[in-house]
Amino acid sequence: MSTFKAPRGTYDLIPPASAAYLAVRDAIAAPLKRSGYGYVETPGFENVELFARGVGESTDIVTKEMYTLTTKGGDQLALRPEGTASVLRAALEANLHKAGNLPVKLWYSGSYYRYERPQKGRYRHFSQVGAEAIGAEDPALDAELIILAHDAYRSLGLRNFRILLNSLGDAACRPAYRAALQDFLRALDLDEDTRRRIEINPLRVLDDKREAVQKQLVGAPVLGDHLCEECKRYHEQVRELLTAEGVAFEDDPKLVRGLDYYTRTTFEFVHDGLGSQSAVGGGGRYDGLSEMIGGPALPSVGWALGVDRTVLALEAEGIELDLPPATSVFAVPLGEEARKVLFGTVAALRRAGVVTDFAYGGKGVKAAMKAANRSGARLAVIAGERDLEEGVVQLKDLESGEQVPVPLDGVLEAVRARLG
Repeated sequence: MSTFKAPRGTYDLIPPASAAYLAVRDAIAAPLKRSGYGYVETPGFENVELFARGVGESTDIVTKEMYTLTTKGGDQLALRPEGTASVLRAALEANLHKAGNLPVKLWYSGSYYRYERPQKGRYRHFSQVGAEAIGAEDPALDAELIILAHDAYRSLGLRNFRILLNSLGDAACRPAYRAALQDFLRALDLDEDTRRRIEINPLRVLDDKREAVQKQLVGAPVLGDHLCEECKRYHEQVRELLTAEGVAFEDDPKLVRGLDYYTRTTFEFVHDGLGSQSAVGGGGRYDGLSEMIGGPALPSVGWALGVDRTVLALEAEGIELDLPPATSVFAVPLGEEARKVLFGTVAALRRAGVVTDFAYGGKGVKAAMKAANRSGARLAVIAGERDLEEGVVQLKDLESGEQVPVPLDGVLEAVRARLG
């Protein structure tokens, strides 16, 4: 056994479980690809200040959870704790917003890192697929992204998820609500860290998951009561578009989420089968983030969906994905000449798109057939010296045990006929 283990709070993706993760990523990405979103990939680390400005200096992510490092040159870097700030930075740096076709629509997939207390569904290294629509203020864009995430989950077979929806207002109406909320919170019995948060970003207190805090928040001012008319109209249009498309949602006036950059539309996908870590994804509109990180005014909206938690949600519902077999055909050569011939047959099958493996290591026939059965292959292609003299190979169905000779130059056609 190796001396080393994966760091605490992380995990390895290995077969066969890794196939489900790949399938989830593909399913989430599929509706994005059909909707004009192009793929973007950013570095695994960024300047610390990018997240301090964008995510928010008062957030748990920045104050407690970021992995930071100092380079030999003295640069302060952080492993990315989320994707939006990085993607927006990349879009601004590449001047994608100047190409004249707004919104810029991007999707991404990758690993993210937060120093948190590990538990099921919450890891220090985790995987997300995200989408961002940069440079347009339109309720249809907010609705589009929610619908795309909804459709991705439905395509995986998930049914027991809910969409929570709220509006956080904008720079015009939020200050009055902020003041009213601060007055309410200052009268509560809260610890010093939470009291400091009241002065920096009181909305974050609403996102506090501790039961002792939540009990005291009963009767807190509701942001919806302080929305300006423009924000009310905007939010109602989002709601109408979702309803028209048959996408059910629940209005949640306390929904804030853990990042400072959100404005107006905010939403979360939750699954009740996951216990305390019930959020499988979420996002919202972030109209001021571009200016926060030094760019022009670019109203934008996006989301990130957790691959890890989506897999857990599938398990909670007892859903087994229809995954392609890891191997369809397994080649078993009997002798050195057959080894050379079948190696070429394997290459031809692979080039034709048939998932094929080979009995490596000079195994005897018994060991080679055990390897074929363990591989999960449906068919075995077997050849010995006598078969080659007759210009055939033996095609064996590993499920039924039936075995028939087929011409060496007709293996591909015979395999395709059997596999359908």
